[in-house]
Amino acid sequence: MGIGATLASITAQLLPGDRLVVIADNCNDDTAMVAHLCGAEVAVRADPDRRGKGYALAFGIRHLHGAPPEVVIVVDADCLLAPSALDLLARACAASGRPVQAQYLMFASDKSTAAKRVAEFAWTVKNALRPLGALRLGQGCQLTGSGMALPWRLARVAPLDTPYIVEDLKLGLDLALLGAVPLFCPRAVVTSVFPDNAAGSAVQRTRWEHGHLGLIAAYGPKLAAHGLLRRDLAQVTLALDLCVPPVSLLLMLTLAGGAAGLVGAKASGEALPWALAAIPPAALCAVLILTWHKCGRDILPSRQLGHVLVYAVMKIPLYLRFLIRRQVAWLGAARDK
Repeated sequence: MGIGATLASITAQLLPGDRLVVIADNCNDDTAMVAHLCGAEVAVRADPDRRGKGYALAFGIRHLHGAPPEVVIVVDADCLLAPSALDLLARACAASGRPVQAQYLMFASDKSTAAKRVAEFAWTVKNALRPLGALRLGQGCQLTGSGMALPWRLARVAPLDTPYIVEDLKLGLDLALLGAVPLFCPRAVVTSVFPDNAAGSAVQRTRWEHGHLGLIAAYGPKLAAHGLLRRDLAQVTLALDLCVPPVSLLLMLTLAGGAAGLVGAKASGEALPWALAAIPPAALCAVLILTWHKCGRDILPSRQLGHVLVYAVMKIPLYLRFLIRRQVAWLGAARDK
């Protein structure tokens, strides 16, 4: 899927007075030409020393300063918008005066491996089920990048000019600290497809997970303390949501805790260490099964549920690299031809 398909899904929803701007950021392909032929306004940025989506977004906001819109909606160039998504996002953002995040889903292609289907299931839990639960509790959500709407008053002051590798998540946390916790808009749907390109998948996965883990330490305690001091439940719950590690890591940590309890029981001759340590993995496994029953049966057949553990084990090197050689530079993921 190329940028042409993305722009077609956007232009079909534009209303009179709307403005479609494509940021051709350090491109060495025909992105600018294709965008121009699709009727978009193109802003070209060439700065090989400052790479990353954060820099591109900051450049785009500066481009809009002369005639600022009421709402800025960000869509990645490999995504498609479901019907009415733009209108739903714009209205929710204008009415609330807060950032709004669409339901951003990623799918495994038909030829994808079982591991990709596990990744799709995990993505659905994180980007659809969890924020929907928070919404029903009257709480906010994380910004996940594509399909995010910002009121201009926040967009123009947002700390976008950064090389951070998960700039979208960081942006949502920065705005939450300013008192504008993002809102979830599940009726506005944005979709994309995981790359089958192995190198592209590895870069994408490392960027997301190393960036998330880095932000847990940098923003989790700060946002929680900020919310407690101001009695802002939305900030506190967002901090707690942030501190939930990626599902694979969470599964490994809880299973490791259970194994440690078993060792303690063997060494001490007492069953209590094992009984206590078995509670978290048992609870997590029960939650995962219930979650799969709710939103994963169409994604991951029951015969492939065992791949969840295999997928988690395969990611051990990724988490070890976070400890010894963390990815800090923004790298774009190679897409399929």
